[in-house]
Amino acid sequence: MTSEPWLPRSTELQARLHAVIPGGAHTYSRGSDQYPDGAAPVLTRGQGARVWDVDGHEYVEYGMGLRSVTLGHGYRPVVDAVCAAIAQGNNFSRPTELELTAAETFLELVPTADMVKFAKNGSDTTTAALRLARAYTGRTKVAICRQPFFSVDDWFIGTTEMRAGTTEMRAGTDPSVPDLTVRFDYNDLDSLEAALVGDDVACVFLEAATGAAEPEAGFLAGVREACDRHGTLLVFDEMITGFRWSAHGAQAVYGVTPDLSCWGKAMGNGFPLSALAGRREVMELGGLNTDADRVFLLSSTHGPETGGLAAFLAVAEAYRTTDPVGRMEAAGQRLAAGVQAAAAAAGVADHVTISGRPSCLVFGTRDQHGEPSQSWRTLFLQELVTRGVLGQSFITSAAHTDADIDLTIAAVVEACAVYRAALDTGSVEGFLRGRPVAPATRSRAEPRRL
Repeated sequence: MTSEPWLPRSTELQARLHAVIPGGAHTYSRGSDQYPDGAAPVLTRGQGARVWDVDGHEYVEYGMGLRSVTLGHGYRPVVDAVCAAIAQGNNFSRPTELELTAAETFLELVPTADMVKFAKNGSDTTTAALRLARAYTGRTKVAICRQPFFSVDDWFIGTTEMRAGTTEMRAGTDPSVPDLTVRFDYNDLDSLEAALVGDDVACVFLEAATGAAEPEAGFLAGVREACDRHGTLLVFDEMITGFRWSAHGAQAVYGVTPDLSCWGKAMGNGFPLSALAGRREVMELGGLNTDADRVFLLSSTHGPETGGLAAFLAVAEAYRTTDPVGRMEAAGQRLAAGVQAAAAAAGVADHVTISGRPSCLVFGTRDQHGEPSQSWRTLFLQELVTRGVLGQSFITSAAHTDADIDLTIAAVVEACAVYRAALDTGSVEGFLRGRPVAPATRSRAEPRRL
C-alpha cells in the first residue's frame, strides 16, 4: 500500500540531501535505499544508545556509527578528552607528544605488532598494507577472503563478484585489476591452498571472524601456516573485531598473529581514526630505517590530528578500567533471547531469525517460501522503525541498557505479529508502504532509483 510519509520532515530533507550529495549520504550503507520509503529518519543528535530525528521521534539505535560507537553517543570521557585536545590546536606541521602517547598506547594494547601508523579511514590502511606486502615480497597478487568489504580502492571494489543476481559496483575501476586478485572461502583451507598455488601472492586478506562466522578449529592456524609456507604475508582486517571482540583484537582472542593488521571504527568511539600495525621489518619499508626502496606508505594531513588521537586514548582508558565488551555481549545475549522468544510466540521463528556473536548480532528475514527476502526485510525494518527501533542489525554497544533492550523486544513482538499476518496472506502487499530495500553495493540505481 502507499501512504503519506511517516517522517515528513526527514523525507523533505532526504530529497535535499540527494540534490547535493551523490546517493544522499556519505556512506552507501547509510543511504535512504537501505530503509523503507518514507521511513528513513534524518537524525539530529544522540545520547547513549538513543537517537532523535528531525521529526521529533526517539529511537533505540543499533549498529551505531556503522559499528564504530561502542561506548555510546556523547560518551563524556571521550568528549571531554577531545575538547581539551583541540582547544590547544588540532593540526600542526610537526608530530606532537600526543602522537607518541597514542602509538605507544596502541602497541601496549596490541603487543603482537611492533609499529603503528594512524590514518582516518579503513580503506587507506588496507590499501597501504597491500602496498607494503607487494614491496616486501616482490609479488603483485592479493588473495581476498570472500567476506563483505575490505576497501573502496580498485584492488577490492574492482574485483567484486556476482551476488544476488547483479554485478557489483565496478564502474570506473581499472579493468586490469581483477587479474591481480584471487579469492578463497572462509573456513576452507583447500580453497586457500588453491589461491596460493604458484607462490605469486603478496598477501592474504581476511577478517579472523565476523558476526556470522567463527573460525573452525585449526582454520586460522592453518592460514598462518599456509602463508608462511608460500612466502605470503597475512593481513587481518580488525575494523569490526578490534574493540568489539576484544581491545586487543581478534588476533588475541584466537591466538594467531598476522604480519599486518588494519584497525578503525570503535578505536575512536565514532571519531575518525584508523591504524595500520605490524611487524617492524615490514613496516619500516615505509620509514627511514631501511636500505630498501621506500614504500609511500601513509601520508595523511589529518591522520595525526589531535581530536582523533585524544578520542582513542580515552577509549583505551575505558577499555582498561571498565568492561565494554562484556556489556555489549550481555546486552546482545538478552536481546537474542527476547527476539527468539517473540518470533516463536508469533509463529515466525523460521522466518525472523537472529544470529551471530552476541556483540555483533544480525537478523534474518525469510519470505513465505523460506527464502531470504529484501521485501520481507523491508517489512520488518518498517515495523521496527515505526516503533522506535532504528538499525539494519541488532549490533549492540556498551551503552544499551535493560530499558533499551526491553523497548526493542516489545517492538519485535509487535513487528512479528505484522509479519505473521503478512505470511498468512502470502505476500507483503498491503503491508509494505513503499519499495523494498536493495543491496548497498549494486551496479545500477534500480530498484531504488530516485
